[in-house]
Amino acid sequence: MMPINWIFSFIFFIYFFIMFMIMNYYIFNHKNKMKKNNLKKNNMLIWKW
Repeated sequence: MMPINWIFSFIFFIYFFIMFMIMNYYIFNHKNKMKKNNLKKNNMLIWKW
């Protein structure tokens, strides 16, 4: 069994990572509404990593 604090930190890390990805996605969508010609390139940049 893993210790409880490992489990908590792991869950917190996953939650933080998901929130970060969602924030990046929304910020990129907001920028893409202003300039729609770079849509494919920006999506490739944001989802590559």
